[in-house]
Amino acid sequence: MALDWLCRDCLEHGTLESAPTRCPACGSPRLRCHDELFSLSTAHVDCDAFYASVEKRDDPSLRDKPLIIGGGTRGVVSTCCYIARQSGVRSAMPMFKARELCPDAVIIKPNMAKYVDVSRQIRAHMDALTPLVEPISIDEAFLDMAGTQSLHKAPPAVVLARFARTIATEIGVSISVGLSHNKFLAKVASDLDKPRGFAVIGAAETVAFLAPKPISLIYGVGKVLTENLRKDGLVTIGQLQNESPERLMRRYGETGARLARLSRGEDSRRISTSGEMKTISSETTFNTDMASLDALSTELLKVTERLSERLKAKNVVGDTVTLKLKSAGFRLRTRARHLMIPTQLANVIYQTGLSLLEREIDGTAFRLIGIGVSGIDAADGSDPADLLEPAVARKAAAERAMDRVRSRFGREAVVRGKLYKHPPAPPTDPEDDQTEGKTK
Repeated sequence: MALDWLCRDCLEHGTLESAPTRCPACGSPRLRCHDELFSLSTAHVDCDAFYASVEKRDDPSLRDKPLIIGGGTRGVVSTCCYIARQSGVRSAMPMFKARELCPDAVIIKPNMAKYVDVSRQIRAHMDALTPLVEPISIDEAFLDMAGTQSLHKAPPAVVLARFARTIATEIGVSISVGLSHNKFLAKVASDLDKPRGFAVIGAAETVAFLAPKPISLIYGVGKVLTENLRKDGLVTIGQLQNESPERLMRRYGETGARLARLSRGEDSRRISTSGEMKTISSETTFNTDMASLDALSTELLKVTERLSERLKAKNVVGDTVTLKLKSAGFRLRTRARHLMIPTQLANVIYQTGLSLLEREIDGTAFRLIGIGVSGIDAADGSDPADLLEPAVARKAAAERAMDRVRSRFGREAVVRGKLYKHPPAPPTDPEDDQTEGKTK
């Protein structure tokens, strides 16, 4: 059977009866061979340890050191490099645990402004490949490459390999590519060969490939569902494949129907460019638990200002404000309110969040607070003065004036009175969530 092959270094490619061990043109061993390589067009692109990769790019002395992006004694790991991962450090792990596992790690607090800028550079390169780009977070996206071969004079696999090489050489960040026949499998493929991976899952091999994998490989299957399935004797995806869809539906309802489809690699979702950013949020974990309204409202204002800055930088607005609180016992509370007028203004978001916060002050001590907006849309004509109440309009005008001063002299040039004695600290938790219906 003929195999398509591609050299990821020199981009030479072709079809042979058997897979070469090295590139016939340059001798590189970095080949990808697959009988469907040149016919697949759905891709998932994921940056490798994105924040850490950017920091190592900017400081070469960190290249061979374990690096953790996070901070604070009670914060969590935003991300970490692959050297740190060898010690067991993982994203979302408490910082104290990460320090125990990797005491020699260099720890850097997140610089979201820098990461967003690099993300935009990468996105610009994606847009040059296809108009169908669906970002699902700051560092990953789906691409539909169908119909682009005549434009690029090469199959999608070759174009994606060229793209990965360009990002590495011009931007200094490595990426992994997953290529398949639908979104679910493309996402699975991109995780198979990290870092600097290029994995392929063809249509013909789908069922056999998935069969031995754990059910937790299916997106949306968390710890609770995994445990429930295990109690019912279902551990591998192959066991789901052996169950009839009707039986799974009777047992688990719509979730069962979804498991039946995905266990066989069936995913009819299209790559969509609409509603790219579903949620943008900012949150922080405290060094000491807080219970008073005064202390919590101060922290709320800090994260709200960071959120507003991000919305303004992206030139977007949101129409729903969500407050997030996590208690000292790790119980999560979320409260939301829809706005009549979409906004990006810190004052409007803060006042909405504060009204939600006031209802939650009941003596409970909290370790985390966050604020986010959803219903994201372009900011054209947002927060029109003639539709705002006079008092709100005056505060909006004052905020725009503050923004102009800060853009010229720096964000510390103007500090809100409530924060004068409490200067904003860098965030300790992952921020800027732009997700496909889940937290990053």
